[in-house]
Amino acid sequence: MQLGHKEIKKNIFKAYDIRGLYPQEIDDEDAYRIARAFVSALKCKRVVIGHDMRESGEMFEAATIRGLIDQGADVVPVGLTSTPMYYFAVNYLKGDAGIMCTASHNPAEYNGYKMTGAGAVPSIALIENEDLWRIACEGNFEEPEKKGTLLPKQDVLDAYTEAVLDNTGIRSFGNLKVVVDCANGMGGFILPKIFEKVGNKPIRLYWRLDGRFPNHEANPLKTETLLALQDRVVDERADIGIAFDGDGDRVAFTDEKGRIISGDFVTALIAREMLKKKPGAKILYDLRSSWVVPEEIEKAGGVAVECRVGHGLIKKQMRAEGGYFAGELSSHYYFSDFFTTDNGDLAMLNMLKLLIEEGKPMSEIVDPLRKYFHSGEINSEVKDIPAVLAKLKAKYGPVSKRVTEIDGYKAEFDDWWFNVRPSNTEPLIRLNLEAKTRDKMEEKVAELLKEIRS
Repeated sequence: MQLGHKEIKKNIFKAYDIRGLYPQEIDDEDAYRIARAFVSALKCKRVVIGHDMRESGEMFEAATIRGLIDQGADVVPVGLTSTPMYYFAVNYLKGDAGIMCTASHNPAEYNGYKMTGAGAVPSIALIENEDLWRIACEGNFEEPEKKGTLLPKQDVLDAYTEAVLDNTGIRSFGNLKVVVDCANGMGGFILPKIFEKVGNKPIRLYWRLDGRFPNHEANPLKTETLLALQDRVVDERADIGIAFDGDGDRVAFTDEKGRIISGDFVTALIAREMLKKKPGAKILYDLRSSWVVPEEIEKAGGVAVECRVGHGLIKKQMRAEGGYFAGELSSHYYFSDFFTTDNGDLAMLNMLKLLIEEGKPMSEIVDPLRKYFHSGEINSEVKDIPAVLAKLKAKYGPVSKRVTEIDGYKAEFDDWWFNVRPSNTEPLIRLNLEAKTRDKMEEKVAELLKEIRS
């Protein structure tokens, strides 16, 4: 079918997914075309589809379903779902592809897609987003032998919650006092069933589904979104604080004092728990993580493997190298024994299991990891990224102990290291730096920023 050319905005096609303002940047016709392009490229016949709680979710999904069916794919809707439950559904319902209508942690006005092939493998492993954009714009779709069918809606919530509890082997949270902030996102749909099954009544913050995000942005990476959680943990004298993003694939934690536990520390702690199940396994950690992460992985008997940033790349490397678990500084945690997907619920369950088994306050578990001083990620806008990278390599390469270029440029020294990575979508360089003392960290951050911004 010749739809004719339409110039869909290229900027909505990100490195790993598709996201834009709805309907200003991505509208229903775009959704229809992208769905047809998806089926054309993947030759998929059975597509599992779900959506999050955004106000545009059902309308956006309906346009997508029309495109899938018109291109000859049968569609299995699961309705409201988190992204981790959607990944599960693609496998559980034997889809040979899947589409999750979500803009993740983006504000209310956005919508978009996380797309997968069979087994919930990221679609970018099968077709680059740029190629998908081109096919959708061109609109030259081959007419299928027959249109697809919209199959009955499937409810997978009970099966999913059983599966995550079985995976972690936890069926009771004991007497733990838990505060959970769902940010009005999909955690408020999934977690009631999980907590009901373990007989625990958590202290709830913003569990009502509301795609307008009236209380705060659904992005736990922004520390200001955690303020209500931190205060409530302290006020309630709770054991732990937990905060989910909008679609439930990322999760952040605080200790009982309300202090935020950085994502790389969580990687180390979950790795410790996972290695009890599979001693000697390979654990991937992203190269922005603290030195303490590989130290803890190796101390627990695992093999620490440094990796690039980004879910599509990490999942690919896990499959290629037999990685058992992986964690990112951005609070994504990946489980090879759960379809090699990122899953906030499994991360939460593993952290609660660790807390129960250790039998001591979370602060006492985390404090030994606070050995070094990390800058966090610092963005700088630059005009000529290659020139800046070349300047840094020339200055620091000859005097460093170890250099890696798997993702940007990383140089390590006796008492500090830094990594600089160009943004995939903006004229930005992202700096992460760590040192053995605070003074050294602050000195080197100032030094690097002067080099980057001059």
